[in-house]
Amino acid sequence: MPAPGLLPPDPGPGGSDPGALLTAAPGGRGPLEPWPDTVTWQPISTDLIWVELIRLAIVVAIGLAVTAVGWAFSGHWLFGLAVAVVLVLGAWRAIAIVRAVRAWGYAERENDLLVRHGLLVRRLSIVPYSRMQFVDVSAGPLERAFDLATVQLHTAAAASDARVPGLRPAEASRLRDRLTALGEDRAEGL
Repeated sequence: MPAPGLLPPDPGPGGSDPGALLTAAPGGRGPLEPWPDTVTWQPISTDLIWVELIRLAIVVAIGLAVTAVGWAFSGHWLFGLAVAVVLVLGAWRAIAIVRAVRAWGYAERENDLLVRHGLLVRRLSIVPYSRMQFVDVSAGPLERAFDLATVQLHTAAAASDARVPGLRPAEASRLRDRLTALGEDRAEGL
């Protein structure tokens, strides 16, 4: 029973909690869920996991070498702790890499390209074709070894640039050519 003079909270339409409107949407998804249900997402290649794990292994190996040398010369227990920290953080990052690569996706729509990524902080970039200035395809030595490429979209606003990593070179070229053609078509209409 509420205190005298206070009204109980309004249950909202249908007798439900009004806060539920802020946390649930059709299909059990919240309003802050950035991935639209109406979009067909294209995944990136899971070979990108190996590329990122090799990069991580190089960084962890350098970290271990530095801390192990420090430990060998000084014998101080803090260097031993640093070795353990490097190993734990490396293992945590390896798990995060696997999940993060699986979170990447892109979708081509009629007027824009959607790019999604992120685990803890989910990010959805929507790049209108008419705003694209140029599209860049790149592949470093590790990407080339695994037959992968990255498509980078550049717009007038640097904050709105988006990239799609982990694409096969043929798909990256197709996407680049399609985005360039759509960008030119949309820019002519302005």
